[in-house]
Amino acid sequence: MSPKQIRIWLGLGALLGAICAAPIQATARGNTCDEAAIQAAHELNIPTNIMRALTRLETGRRIDGALQPWPWTVNMEGDGHWFDTEDAARSYVFKHFKLGKRSFDVGCFQINYRWHGQAFRSVDEMFDPAANARYAGQFLQSLYEEKGNWEAAVGAYHSRTPKYANRYLAKYQTIHANLPPVRAAKIDRANGFPLLTSGAQMGGNGSLMPNTAGAAPLFAMAGRE
Repeated sequence: MSPKQIRIWLGLGALLGAICAAPIQATARGNTCDEAAIQAAHELNIPTNIMRALTRLETGRRIDGALQPWPWTVNMEGDGHWFDTEDAARSYVFKHFKLGKRSFDVGCFQINYRWHGQAFRSVDEMFDPAANARYAGQFLQSLYEEKGNWEAAVGAYHSRTPKYANRYLAKYQTIHANLPPVRAAKIDRANGFPLLTSGAQMGGNGSLMPNTAGAAPLFAMAGRE
């Protein structure tokens, strides 16, 4: 085989490898939010599928026909984006942050910076899937203690306004009813909740969005491609 033929075969091999790896990488990143959701659920004694459904409602997109959550998701003042990498998502946020924008949601559970950013040491930390999920879980747990049931807590997670909460809850119920089986995940029970023990306080707004917010969650439609 000539050197030219070898180069061609090597190039084809690399191309095929990249094509085959893409779905695997996409699935791995999709699993990132699930793993963070499961860990937070275990640590906070929240039903696992509630957290799994919630992250899909907030950031889910179709991958190989299945609705999967996506960690590098940003909603910038109502303009939602999925990014391929964490760096791309962070760069987008920092670019708009420098322009003075403060109302944006990030990460697996779409935590809003304006209302809940004070609970994190930085925007970078808000993007961390585990930190994002822990804060969302504790916030959801506080709503459960207030409301007395998980579904009411899920609705309030989005909005205190009944019509918006109910609309959100209906979408959540559909996603929850169609969740895939839980994949095995490593649960680190030794985590000491660094976000919640370093002086951070939960946002006091009472929902992830302002009480008058009527916008849908970033990618709330389960059928969105």
